[in-house]
Amino acid sequence: MTRIVALSDTHGIHDKLKYPVPDGDILIHCGDFCIKGVESDIEWFGKFFNALPHKDKIIIAGNHDWFFERNNNETIKQAIDKHLPGVHYLNDNGVTLEGLNFWGSPVTPEFHNWAFNRQRGEAIKKHWDLIPDNTDILITHCPPYNVCDVTLDRPIDYNITKHVGCEELLKATERVKPKLHVFGHIHYSGNKYLTLNNTTYANVCVVDEYWKVDKPCGVFDVDFDKKVTIIHQL
Repeated sequence: MTRIVALSDTHGIHDKLKYPVPDGDILIHCGDFCIKGVESDIEWFGKFFNALPHKDKIIIAGNHDWFFERNNNETIKQAIDKHLPGVHYLNDNGVTLEGLNFWGSPVTPEFHNWAFNRQRGEAIKKHWDLIPDNTDILITHCPPYNVCDVTLDRPIDYNITKHVGCEELLKATERVKPKLHVFGHIHYSGNKYLTLNNTTYANVCVVDEYWKVDKPCGVFDVDFDKKVTIIHQL
């Protein structure tokens, strides 16, 4: 049995988490751990992330994590080695841990020209086409369309909501059929789960639309047959 703990969108306020990060075997952060997207944000996040006891740790970037889009691979590697030693940073690539195949990608549908934005359709589909068919755990910053992706209309109106996930990502998950897909990005749908066609989808964002930390991490047990069980913390 492997216990996976996942969270997203801490936005530099990881020291204000309302709920503690549960122990487990593998810890995943699904992006947007920076405030301004500079290296000092990574250093600040690293002090929190490195102190957690999990054996293996994975991060991807999000649309606020500009450092990872603006710098080359060598500069990014140096920053990871310095501030997050031993952490697996994924950007359209994968890693195998505890017999499970993980794949991570930071891209999101274009919105206000943030980091890792791609236009809907063919431009973003190129990234999802890279996801291998043997992926067990998929990590993205954005959700698939119509899956834990409801947000408030802008300007914020509590009477109007809409789905803003990625249509091409949904098609990719239907192709790959990962056992677990964790993501964040859409604060309003944080701590929402859905199981479709043997895939457990989880929005593990821990903040609300005003960046108030008010949700627990996602916790999942994966057994030897790769069956996923959601472990509720509330």
